[in-house]
Amino acid sequence: MPFHRLDSSILPPERFTFPFSYEPHPLCVKAAEEVARHLSSMTLTEGKMFGVLVVNDPDGKLGFLAAYSGLLEGRNDWPWFVPPVFDAQQPEGYFKHEEAVISMLNDEIKSLEQSEEYHNLVEAVEVLKEKARTEISAFRLQMSEAKKRRDDIRSSQSSQSSQSSQNLIRESQFMKATLHRMKLKFADEIAQKEQQLKEFLNTVAQKKTERRQRSDALQRWLFTQYSMLNAYGERRNLIDIFADVVHRLPPAGSGDCCAPKLLQYAYSNNMKPRCMAEFWWGMEPNNELRRHKHFYPACQGKCHPILTHMLRGLNVDDNPLEKYHVAEPEIVYEDEWLIVVNKPHGVLSVPGRGNTISMTDVMKDKYGNVMPIHRLDMATSGLLMFAKGTESLRAFSRLFEQRMIRKRYIAVLSRPLLSAKGRISLPLSADRDERPRQKVDYENGKEAITDYELVSDNDGHPIVALYPHTGRTHQLRVHCAHVLGLDSPIMGDELYGKRGKLLSLHSESIEFDHPFTGKHTLINAKMPKIE
Repeated sequence: MPFHRLDSSILPPERFTFPFSYEPHPLCVKAAEEVARHLSSMTLTEGKMFGVLVVNDPDGKLGFLAAYSGLLEGRNDWPWFVPPVFDAQQPEGYFKHEEAVISMLNDEIKSLEQSEEYHNLVEAVEVLKEKARTEISAFRLQMSEAKKRRDDIRSSQSSQSSQSSQNLIRESQFMKATLHRMKLKFADEIAQKEQQLKEFLNTVAQKKTERRQRSDALQRWLFTQYSMLNAYGERRNLIDIFADVVHRLPPAGSGDCCAPKLLQYAYSNNMKPRCMAEFWWGMEPNNELRRHKHFYPACQGKCHPILTHMLRGLNVDDNPLEKYHVAEPEIVYEDEWLIVVNKPHGVLSVPGRGNTISMTDVMKDKYGNVMPIHRLDMATSGLLMFAKGTESLRAFSRLFEQRMIRKRYIAVLSRPLLSAKGRISLPLSADRDERPRQKVDYENGKEAITDYELVSDNDGHPIVALYPHTGRTHQLRVHCAHVLGLDSPIMGDELYGKRGKLLSLHSESIEFDHPFTGKHTLINAKMPKIE
């Protein structure tokens, strides 16, 4: 039975968890500890995201449900955990049948592309082309030598007989005709082999088209089988949910994350959701930053559209990231071309989704035609530059592009460092399913370089200065947190470490040679104290 009693004197919260930014409720922490005890008795070979949902059952008894994301050790039928929203793993089901057909097509395509017939055809075409090039080139050389000989004959004889002249002309015409026949012969032979190769490749292309069509149709069919409930009892499948919210098909694996599975089971069994949390258990994945027993927010790419629907009818906490506002911007530098503001934590640099006021909105309202030259993460505080007019924007943007603006960030880290100074070079790319998260990606990632130096030990939570040479999204946060970087997440970083009151990352100084005055300019803003 997936429902597990939770004996506790702790009262459930009045409002349900906002799943994309939260501090785990004590009941969720207690439930997660129960899940951890259960997992300790299992033999697991992979790291996995697990979730807990504290509920009241139909009789009002307090308990929790537990779930894992996707498959666990290749299975989705583990007892003690809630079942999937839709079980696509049934051996005799439609999904497995079509999956087998697609797998068979994969094998056929692979077999054809690796077949001796295919390689022989490709080789035969290349051999014929090379033979044609060689023999035609050799014959052209003969023609050139024959022409030279004929020219010598003509020049050495002051008067030639009509018959001799005709013989030389006929020789020239014969050799040209021979070259023409040679070209036609090789072109015909090559065309025949290329036609055979084309017919072979058409067979492969037809199978690839069938595979794609079957795969697309199966994915769409699968998404229609996920009929997601909300607290009002309304049902919507994934195709409809994503079409309305992001105007595209759902990513693969949508509906199989912890949060949708937990809420679906609770709604289907007349249970009342009270609070929820997700945590990672086991080995860290190769690219993503996930740490054992750390709590994490629900993913954005797959879960945000689904949970937007599923949370309807629940009294949900406000988004804590939207509580910050700026009444009066703190200006730390201003001249004829530039304004630099000290952006607080939790404020967007530029307008985003929803109605959240950004720093750009505030600056435009106060100063009119000003434009942001660069950006800071919403959770990062510090110096943000605004240009007065397009000429200034172009000039300062060019400095950024040429890496002629030097920036210094201050961060408080969660663990001591092994080295007091150094350079981190880890390529980064966006995690498409969990934006805005970034991951280390040696295959497709963009170069990201950061220098660092220790400022203070700070009782086990070192304060470091960070000097980015590139400006990738979340570069400093990933470089600090990743095991191949500093292996010490920034304090308060809920995406790559542990959630805290605020992210302890601040853009402290900006240094450049002014593009209009030529004056060396250094602008500073001290890091605010985080209680």
